[in-house]
Amino acid sequence: PSSFGFEPWHFIVVQDKDLRELLKPVAWGAPVKLDTASHFILGLAMKAPMVKHNAEYIEHMMKDVKQMPEDVVEMYSKFYREFQERDFNLDSDKKLFDWSSKQTYIALGNMMTAAALTGIDSCPIEGFHIEETEALLRDKFEVDTDKYGISFMAAFGYRKADPEFPKSRRAFEDIVTWK
Repeated sequence: PSSFGFEPWHFIVVQDKDLRELLKPVAWGAPVKLDTASHFILGLAMKAPMVKHNAEYIEHMMKDVKQMPEDVVEMYSKFYREFQERDFNLDSDKKLFDWSSKQTYIALGNMMTAAALTGIDSCPIEGFHIEETEALLRDKFEVDTDKYGISFMAAFGYRKADPEFPKSRRAFEDIVTWK
């Protein structure tokens, strides 16, 4: 799922050991996981040229992917423009990228939940230097960084041993209010 169903993301599953090694200096939160995870994912979010209300990609999603009739495309385009300009105030490239990044986290949450349900451990990672990671994406992963930016990294795999410390979470009543 994603807002408006526009799926403003792309995922790179990094299996190549040499590429994983290149990530270590820019991803300080991932070195051990880069060595041990069976699957290591880079979650990319679309930047403004891809998700602005009048972008070619958005039109492609409505017309070609969702196969909306022309009158629905017109109505949906209006809603999406108003959402960006009025409802969420997405009036800068940074704000549009941040909105896209929020969408990638919906997909990440679903990936992690599906993995957990099948007995696979996962770890979301934000411990990386954005500019250095994007330079690496551009230079070594052939990513058009005018269109995509790094949103998250994630490691997936089976644990070798149980963790030393049990997981701890806030109390339910501290995070949920019923009115």
